[in-house]
This record gives sequence, C-alpha cells and structure tokens, in this order.
Amino acid sequence: MRFPKRGATLTGTLSASLLAIALMTGCSDPSSDAEEKAAQPSSLEAPTDSPKQEGAASSGQTRGGDGSEITLNALTEEDMREASLPGELGCSFTTADGEALLIAMGNVASSDAAQGVVKVAGYVERVSSPGGFDGMTASPTFSGKGKTVHIEVTGEPTEGGESPPRPATLTYDRADGAQRDWQGEWRCGP
Repeated sequence: MRFPKRGATLTGTLSASLLAIALMTGCSDPSSDAEEKAAQPSSLEAPTDSPKQEGAASSGQTRGGDGSEITLNALTEEDMREASLPGELGCSFTTADGEALLIAMGNVASSDAAQGVVKVAGYVERVSSPGGFDGMTASPTFSGKGKTVHIEVTGEPTEGGESPPRPATLTYDRADGAQRDWQGEWRCGP
C-alpha cells in the first residue's frame, strides 16, 4: 500500500479517501438520493422527533434520558463529501439496509484523533476517536458535543478481502443519559 508523499495535494488525498468511503458504503440510485433529500429537513428547519424522521432501522428504542427519541439518519454521498474528513484510510458503520450511519477517517500510526460524522435528527455532526486509523479498527469510541458513539465489533468478518465487514453494534449515548443501539457492520480499510 502506498501513502501520499509529503507535499501531495490534500485534494488528491481527500478525493481518494472519499472515493474509498463511497465504495465501502455502496452505490446508490441518484433518483433515491433526490427522494431522500426531499424527505429530510433543510438546515433551516428545526429537528423533530416525529416517527417520519426515524431514519435507519434500529434494534431498539431509546432508553433513559428525558424520554425523547434518538434519531440517526443515513449519511448521503453529499454529507460525506461535505464533511471533508482528513486521513489516509477510513471506517464506516452500515445497517443491514446499507445505510451509512457513521463514517470516519484517520492516519495510520498516528496519535492524532480520527475524525468522523454522524447525522443526528437531520443534522450532520462531527465526532472523533483517539489513535488515528489504528484506534478505529477494533471497537472504537467516538466523542462529540453532547454525544458518545461506541462501535462494538460482535463477530468475525462476514466475507474475505482487504477490508472485510464485521458484524457490529453502534450504541449512541446522549449527554442526558439516553441510549440507543443499531445493528450492522463495521468496515475499515482503503
């Protein structure tokens, strides 16, 4: 595996990284992207906790907290592109329906935190995990404003290859003590 030389353009590295994330999360039908955008609130609208905005399927309801639901929405290709995450390699958590709920990028053998994003109730929010790419490959914990997102790898790879997916659970903890789980796959690599 080759890494960019010092002085290589950030745009080239970022483009390659975003392409890798897009390939890891799968391709989508452009018409479904337009329908998804139409169904999501604009950045000027206030988020709601209505069932219409439920987003990705989860394995349970919100537990604890103030009683309001935790809603994670699937990240779109545009969300991923606009995130401009730095790093050589990436990881993603996807549901059984192929919806990416978390993507992150980091550098190999780095003490810099890996950077990622989740989409909470229609808003893309940043999270980070210590240890760069290497710190994300097993069962990482990401932190952000008012939230902690833990990925627990629950099994062996489900297929072969350089970046095989592994069964995993994403647990979202909100600052008020609320918690919710999603089942899916954690995939890391080029």
